[in-house]
Amino acid sequence: MLTAGALALWAALDHLLLPPLRFFLRRRVERVLAELDTRLRIRIQPFKLTRRRALIDRLLFDRQVVAAAEEEALRRGLRRAQVLAEAERYAREIVPAFNAYIYFRLGYWLARRLARFLYRVRLGWTDEAALAALDPSATVVFVMNHRSNVDYILVAYLAAERTALSYAVGEWARIWPLDNLFRSMGAYFVRRNSQNPLYRKVLERYVATATAEGVTQAVFPEGGLSRDGRLRPPKLGLFDYMLRAFDPAGERDLVFVPVGINYDRTLEDRTLLLEVAPEAKAKRAQSAIGGTAAFIGRNLALMLRQEWHRFGYACVNFGTPLSLRAWLDERGLDLRRLEKSERAPHVEALGEELMARVGRVVPVVPVALVATLFVTTPAEALSLLELKARAFALWRELEQAGAHVYVPRRDQDYSIEVGLRMLTQRRLVEEIDGLYRPRSEELHLLAYYAGSIAHLRADPA
Repeated sequence: MLTAGALALWAALDHLLLPPLRFFLRRRVERVLAELDTRLRIRIQPFKLTRRRALIDRLLFDRQVVAAAEEEALRRGLRRAQVLAEAERYAREIVPAFNAYIYFRLGYWLARRLARFLYRVRLGWTDEAALAALDPSATVVFVMNHRSNVDYILVAYLAAERTALSYAVGEWARIWPLDNLFRSMGAYFVRRNSQNPLYRKVLERYVATATAEGVTQAVFPEGGLSRDGRLRPPKLGLFDYMLRAFDPAGERDLVFVPVGINYDRTLEDRTLLLEVAPEAKAKRAQSAIGGTAAFIGRNLALMLRQEWHRFGYACVNFGTPLSLRAWLDERGLDLRRLEKSERAPHVEALGEELMARVGRVVPVVPVALVATLFVTTPAEALSLLELKARAFALWRELEQAGAHVYVPRRDQDYSIEVGLRMLTQRRLVEEIDGLYRPRSEELHLLAYYAGSIAHLRADPA
């Protein structure tokens, strides 16, 4: 009786309640899309709005995926249907389920609130003229350095007036309910360092198809968070997927926009440094868990005492775009015609150029500037006047090198004082009798922040 009653209740809900609910939600989404069509500089492409089941089917019937499945079936001695079922699992794992209403109403609201709760968020230098001149039909890929997991939130918030971003998200986000939230925000999931050829082919064809269809994407070429604060060499897998099917004579260009991100404080700094420490892995894991718990506890205690403050400035710069069509034309290349071994040097050259462009637009924030002074002369004790004199000299050096220094309130004195205050409050620097010196046990953390701008100096050492 209970089963029959439950089935009857479900049938009533399915016929009476769900249809008007779906109609209500569809109308809300349509209104959001109509508003976005008039507001966004880079429009949402139809591919991004396609039903998820249709995208999965499109992947499964892709000629290259079918050929890879047949090859895998022969190699492993399995039936074709078994391998295609495996490919479908991979497609379900990768393909997003973008929802414009969730992205621009719930997601944007959460990203804005969280980013501004944690930091004083600033949009720094932007090449507005070059961004405004982008071909509306071009596929745009934002290429960013990776400092913190807050990067996803920060850039999505600041880019929301331009477009909806599709992120490549690692396996860490494949836990309920984060997985469904990320999928509805347009993110697609990537297994790092997977050697499974069938999985790699399904991922390749999704990335290539989304790129060909004009989906705006955001990628972190470094492949993970910087462990020592410095820029890491690019990993080229996703770039190769985008480039190997690109038609230089096609109707749609592929444009890369370099994005530089920096923080006065990254939430994961001590945890990241543990990963490059010489201790055993298990000990690092225990230290990371303990450190995270202590960090949360300290901040909750400060909030209860109403003594909590935000973690300084978070700044983002948007640099000058690079057109892939123009880049290939200059070199007389069509990567579709090259084998992997022939294509690899060109993909590597493009990756290095994009990372160099990203490096040039990484903002110089107050903590990074002041930390550099203490790392440069760790044994010296400096007065405030000496610190400012050296900071101004470093400032000039950076600006002459083309760096973009973020100046809060357009006041250089205030900028130096803000950076110094954060370092003393965190006890990375100590003041004794009016002289400031770095604490020896915290030099590795000061070097982490100095490392974020080391590449901008003529003499990084």
